[in-house]
Amino acid sequence: MKKIKRILIANRGEIALRIIRACKDLSIETVQVFSEADADTIPVKLADRSICIGPAPSNLSYLNPSAIITAALLLDVDAIHPGYGFLSENSSFASICEDYGIKFIGPNSSMLKLIKNKANVRKIAKEVGVPILPGTLDPIEDEMEARMIASEIDYPILLKAAMGGGGRGIRKVSNQEELDELFALAKRESFTAFGSDEIYIEKCLSNPRHVEVQILGDGKGEVVHLGVRECSIQRKHQKIIEEAPTLALNSNQIENLTRTAVKLAKALNYENAGTFEFLSDDVGNFYFMEVNARIQVEHPITEETTGIDIVKEQIKIAENGTLSIRQEDVKQKGWAFEFRINAEDPGTFTPQAGKVDFLHFPLGPNIRIDSHIYCGYMIPPFYDSLLSKLIIHGPSRENCIHTAKRALEEFTIEGIKTNIPLLLKIVNDKDFLDAKISTSYLEKFTNISII
Repeated sequence: MKKIKRILIANRGEIALRIIRACKDLSIETVQVFSEADADTIPVKLADRSICIGPAPSNLSYLNPSAIITAALLLDVDAIHPGYGFLSENSSFASICEDYGIKFIGPNSSMLKLIKNKANVRKIAKEVGVPILPGTLDPIEDEMEARMIASEIDYPILLKAAMGGGGRGIRKVSNQEELDELFALAKRESFTAFGSDEIYIEKCLSNPRHVEVQILGDGKGEVVHLGVRECSIQRKHQKIIEEAPTLALNSNQIENLTRTAVKLAKALNYENAGTFEFLSDDVGNFYFMEVNARIQVEHPITEETTGIDIVKEQIKIAENGTLSIRQEDVKQKGWAFEFRINAEDPGTFTPQAGKVDFLHFPLGPNIRIDSHIYCGYMIPPFYDSLLSKLIIHGPSRENCIHTAKRALEEFTIEGIKTNIPLLLKIVNDKDFLDAKISTSYLEKFTNISII
């Protein structure tokens, strides 16, 4: 395999900074692309080289394959790391990288194309004996078929965009009247957002928990897992608090879950880092949901509980085509939480833009901050609202929560609204303390629908 000497980072914000740090540890040069809105950001300043790829709107910069490839060729990079979001799961972009002999750090283009269609992956999961929720294995052709399927599996159901991702493209339907109202709308939304109107139906579990397995694969059938994460606290299918491991499942159920995820990853010949996501019910049964074929926002809690740098492992797999760790090398230690600090109204989740007038990060033992912001930083209105990730690691869940309370109280961002007040409410809530949570948990703190 070709040695990677220079990596272009096709992303921004905290994940770009995270990749730069991993590259520096591996003595790999970095090229940071940036939009005009991000010219004064920390990743741009810390990368070995930087190059502007277009105006602020993401479709003209971070979602512009030709601009990114041109930058990669001009600066003679060996590989591109896409981070998460933007082009990270875009099979066409990965294919262009392959055509130009640039290593795409992630699954290859064929794998991304397969995984992008969630209905296809559901079908493969069923074929290899991985439990899935009742629903369709193929896209729904028309409303009549949708009615028939819904009556067979019973309401509530979810209408899901086959090509959806990032928590988007999902509609909850509680009865036939809603189905009649939402079916055509769901197809139009799917086409507008993802370029395909294919939707499928999945049974909607009542108050499920969202659990996931972090895996690494070499693309040739070798796979290791790095344990389980709980991601149930979310709004609009977007996570805001994650923890590792989970109290949703006992040790036998966790072992079964990780074994199941590895089985599916091996069946796919999965390459690089990925997350296999599941829903679990109140008795510990779990059902495969989807594969996120990229680094996850919440990857730090797995790093904290295993001691494994997942971004470095991504680069090593891309360079060598092999895994540098074996399953027996993976040891779980302690507990970890990640709290996403977002620039948004804590009551409505409305994104905020503006200047950070004052900033203080919490410090002390067992606290990690992944962030790209600074005092005076101008939050642009064009991108995701994530400002910082507060990661807590400790010997137990209770210890982590105790540290998190202090850290969130100390965390100060002035000039814009953030969700820190909401996070403080959560860490002091009895149900959260008792781990009585589900994907509908946040509804108790807000009068807006989470689905």
